[in-house]
Amino acid sequence: MPVLLSHAGGKIDAGELTRLERRAALLLRLCRQGGSELSLLLLDDPGMRQLNQRYRNQDRPTNVLAFAQQDAAGMPPEAGGRLLGDVVISLDTARREAAEEGVSLTERLTWLLIHGLLHLLGHDHEVSPAEAAIMARREDDLRQQLQTEERRKKMVQLAVNVDHVATLRQARGITEPDPVLAAGICELAGAAGIVVHLREDRRHIQDRDVLLLRQTVKSKLNLEMAATPEIIDFALDLKPDMVTLVPEKRRELTTEGGLDVHGQRKKLARVIRSMTEAKIPVSLFVDPDPNQIQTAADIGATFVEIHTGRYCDAADEAEREREFALVATAAEDALAAGLRVNAGHGLNYLTTARVAALGTIEELSIGHAIMARAILVGLEKAVREMVSIVQKEA
Repeated sequence: MPVLLSHAGGKIDAGELTRLERRAALLLRLCRQGGSELSLLLLDDPGMRQLNQRYRNQDRPTNVLAFAQQDAAGMPPEAGGRLLGDVVISLDTARREAAEEGVSLTERLTWLLIHGLLHLLGHDHEVSPAEAAIMARREDDLRQQLQTEERRKKMVQLAVNVDHVATLRQARGITEPDPVLAAGICELAGAAGIVVHLREDRRHIQDRDVLLLRQTVKSKLNLEMAATPEIIDFALDLKPDMVTLVPEKRRELTTEGGLDVHGQRKKLARVIRSMTEAKIPVSLFVDPDPNQIQTAADIGATFVEIHTGRYCDAADEAEREREFALVATAAEDALAAGLRVNAGHGLNYLTTARVAALGTIEELSIGHAIMARAILVGLEKAVREMVSIVQKEA
């Protein structure tokens, strides 16, 4: 994890700790240090006083101290992959200052975190008035960027996959139920996008469906597809709002894993170039693997969609925790690489909330769970329930 948070003194609740840790990780990305590590230590006044006595010959507590692991002066701002150092904050002093200034503890802690982080990156307000002014401007800029990013990330979007409506229709070889009609109901119920997978064998979604959806979807149409010549040509003619490249096997029940982006980088890079020329953003469906994510960024993808299937299908709690940690880290890695992040596969009414709360993912793609619940409660209600889960503030 990019942030190692330790609490060794002073009163703070668990929610405050979680918010501070998330903000620290986001600030690293905003400083183009997403691949670096930061140690954040929270103390009480006696603990801070001891540090000041030992390292600064001052017999008093201060609000924040910064101990750089290496000299950041002269390093480019995007230089990542290093241990930046330690930011130490006194909770007692921060709480007093928050009361004096009439701000929340969260706001005061955030300012102290920014101040300490900028010290680690080579800024020093004690050098000169000019440097103090530069550092103050950078602090204000980071606070504004942080607010903007948090507002954007609070509202995770739900994209509904309607493939299984077509699966039911194709089972009888008739015209009902119609996935195009289902897509309209999903949008009216709050879905921010519609997803369909046009497979080579046309086992569920048909060309007719996609052509009509392109004309009728009011939100966003995401075409999942294999990187095959026929489907590539179809997509270039259709011009959906985005395409998601996925692996595809003839006999699989559903998509079984992420793309081998690294092994197919030349082929996928050609597809991305052709889509980019047609102004169609490309997402790559990948396992939570840092090598695959970095390669996706290297070959020009706009998004990655992180495969959440192994997290959702975990056999026990220990395995689920391991898989969730991989998903969370992969989302951080993707953002640090300059990618936008979606996620999906296997998510249901029990597993979705935790992924939606990560704060790093823009959109979740969910199909089977919604359609299964729709059989029992109706499609509109099933979508509204999932929208409520996805958009619930963490």
